[in-house]
Amino acid sequence: MTHTPHLDVIIVGAGLSGIGAAAHLKRQCQGHSFAILEGRAASGGTWDLFRYPGVRSDSDMYTLGYRFRPWLDAKAIADGPSILKYIRDTARDEGLDEHIRTQHRVIRASWSTTQARWELEVQVGDDASTTTVTCSFLWICSGYYNYAQGYQPDFAGSVRFQGRIVHPQHWGADVDYAGKRVVVIGSGATAVTLVPHLAATAAHVTMLQRSPTYVVTMPSQDRLANWMNRTLPHGFSYAFTRWKNVLKGMLFFHLSKRWPQRIKHWIVREAQKLVGPGIDVHRHFSPSYKPWDQRVCLVPDSDLFEALKTGRASVVTETIDCFTETGIQLRNGEQLPADLIVTATGLDLLAFGGMELRVDGAPVALNDKLTYKGMMLQDVPNMAYVVGYTNASWTLKADLVSQYVCRVLQHMRNGHGVQCTPRLHDATVQARDWVDFTSGYVQRALNKFPKQGNKSPWCLHQNYILDVANLRYGALNDRSLQFTGTAAHRAAQ
Repeated sequence: MTHTPHLDVIIVGAGLSGIGAAAHLKRQCQGHSFAILEGRAASGGTWDLFRYPGVRSDSDMYTLGYRFRPWLDAKAIADGPSILKYIRDTARDEGLDEHIRTQHRVIRASWSTTQARWELEVQVGDDASTTTVTCSFLWICSGYYNYAQGYQPDFAGSVRFQGRIVHPQHWGADVDYAGKRVVVIGSGATAVTLVPHLAATAAHVTMLQRSPTYVVTMPSQDRLANWMNRTLPHGFSYAFTRWKNVLKGMLFFHLSKRWPQRIKHWIVREAQKLVGPGIDVHRHFSPSYKPWDQRVCLVPDSDLFEALKTGRASVVTETIDCFTETGIQLRNGEQLPADLIVTATGLDLLAFGGMELRVDGAPVALNDKLTYKGMMLQDVPNMAYVVGYTNASWTLKADLVSQYVCRVLQHMRNGHGVQCTPRLHDATVQARDWVDFTSGYVQRALNKFPKQGNKSPWCLHQNYILDVANLRYGALNDRSLQFTGTAAHRAAQ
């Protein structure tokens, strides 16, 4: 086991969140030493992992992009390779590449109060040799997807199927769908992305869903933003478009919560206009739940509806009975012939990249902890993590978390202790699930994640404007975040 020099900050994950965190750290906390530990062989996170046809953002890039780096491409709904390039260009231009250590997977992080530091056990390289790294502050930016595997239900008879079965998370260049009959199982963001792209060259694509999802469309290009980018300073046009889209998204979410039946009627009616009279939208695009009880799917330029309208694709809403040698048999007796079955059945969630946390020798049971401001854990010192919004772009929250963490680090560097720990003093705070979503992938994972409280600062607002006020401009010294320790700890390191 080898050791490396002590660092002020270790960022875990070199994806969208981790690169953004490092950029904020370098800009706002000059003089802090840091490294970015990435378990995979390349940076980019989700956008390097997913390789299925048509992979793209499910929100606009003016809000998914970093606050400090304008998105200048013409397409607002960007494809995966463009997003990956944006992330890597950011790392290069911000001088972060030299701080990224790939194939460094953190398996355990242990905090010592007496030493005021974290000790990380890290597996390195193909042979998974072990090294230790120490830091004063641990910043987890690994997202919440299990990169090793997606969610794959146990379908009866799947071993009988004579074609190929592939999960989108494991899509490879050898997956051949040209001229083939394809069934895509699922109705979420991955499925609605895959179907129109596969339909362009497949013999036919069937989207098989157990239950419908709300699907809305928007132009892939923002004409106003593109005009402003051509005629105005990029910083101004980007900030304007970012806030425009933030407010539009917040309005849609608020209206959905205030008048769910009206918004549902509008979404279904618009789907009917786009898909034509040949599709029963009340069966296939009218869920039983209210809008934003689960995430609303976004499709650019009506591509899904166009594929259905032209007959290149179809949608079936029914329960699977079993797989057969030649396809899928449904509960109603119908047979779906297939050469290729794509199981877009969802993601497996994994908290903090699966690493084990310990504080002074005791393991941290995540489900027993409350989350402080949606970024720190009750009774866990000098640690922050990034989880984005469920009702808006991930990076909006990630940027705010980064700004807040940098403020905390500077506060401690300026002599206000060496340890910051969220402490719960209010006995009236009641624990709730970490997110109020009914989606299957969330419900399956609730016991893996921290909980939130029913009042601030222990609750998640899911509201960008409130978080701007609280995280970017709010006071650091509150009763719940304790700053302790002296400069002697830092000198000893």
